[in-house]
Amino acid sequence: MDIHQLRIFASVYKNRSFSKASSELHLTQPTISDHIKSLEEELTSRLFDRIGRTIIPTPQAEILYNYAVEIIEKAEEAKNAINEIKAQPCGELIIGASTIPGTYLLPTVIRDFKYKFPHVEFKLEISDSKGIFEKVLNHELLLGIIGAKLTNSNIIYTPLTEDTLIIVASPKLIRKSTITLENLKTIPFVLREEGSGTRKEMEKLLEQKGLSMEDLKISCVFGSTEAVKEAVKAGLGVAVLSKISVKEELRTGTLKEIKIPGLELKRKFYAIVHKKRTLPFQYRLFLEALTTAFKTDFRSQGLELGGR
Repeated sequence: MDIHQLRIFASVYKNRSFSKASSELHLTQPTISDHIKSLEEELTSRLFDRIGRTIIPTPQAEILYNYAVEIIEKAEEAKNAINEIKAQPCGELIIGASTIPGTYLLPTVIRDFKYKFPHVEFKLEISDSKGIFEKVLNHELLLGIIGAKLTNSNIIYTPLTEDTLIIVASPKLIRKSTITLENLKTIPFVLREEGSGTRKEMEKLLEQKGLSMEDLKISCVFGSTEAVKEAVKAGLGVAVLSKISVKEELRTGTLKEIKIPGLELKRKFYAIVHKKRTLPFQYRLFLEALTTAFKTDFRSQGLELGGR
C-alpha cells in the first residue's frame, strides 16, 4: 500500500461515502473504488460493508484507519520539515470556525497571512461552536476557532480575545435603551440554535443572574446570526448577539442596544486543537499569527475586542 491509497481510504472512512470521498479528493468514483479494492486484496480483508448506498467500516478498517492517520501525518511532517528548511511554508490550511470569528474576524488575518505566505492555500469551514468542537475532537479538523469552552480533556484551548455580547432590538419594538431583568422576562426572545457558542454563553451569563431559559418568552430559533438579525429587525423579539456582528446595524440605527444595569455579557474566543495531534508547520505559523492579530489588530479597529 502507498500513501496515496491510504489518503483515499481515510477519506472514504471519514466520509462514510465513496461519492463524498470522490468529491473531496477530486477523483472519479471508479478510481476510488479501484484503490479500495486493491487495498482489500493486498490486506486480504474486507474494509467496508456495502448496504445499498450506505457503507459501514469493518473492524479491520477501524484498525487500518488509526495507522493510516498516523502515516499520513508523518508524511506531512516530513514534507513540512523540508519546507521549513526552505523557509517558504506551503500546502493546505483547513480551519473550522464558529460564525462570529469565521465571518467577521478571520478574513483579515487570512488576508495578511496570505500576503506573507502566498503558497499556503486556505479552506475555511463555518459552523456553530459545537460542530467545530466535535470535528476537532473526531480528527476531522486540526484547528478550530470557537466562542465557547466545551468540556473535554482531549482538547487544548488557547484564549485569543474577548467578545462583547449585547442585547439588541428593533427601535420600533422597544423605545427604551435601558430595561430591568424583570422586564426581560416579558419581552419575546429570538435565539440561535443550541450548538451556538453565542447561545451557550448567553445562557451561562443569564444563569449567573438567576435567569433560566424557562424564564424567557422564546419567539423563535434560527440557525445563523444573519437570520437572527433579520428576525430582530422584523420585530419578532430581542436577541443577544456579538457586538461586532451588529456594528453596521447599530451605526445606521436599524437596531439598537438595550442595556440592563449590572449585566455585563462577555465571552472569549478560543483556538482549539486535539492534544494528540501534531500541527503541521503552516498551522503552527497561522496559530502564531492568530494570537498576535486578535490581541492587536482588532482592538485597534475599534471593535471592542482584546484578550486580557
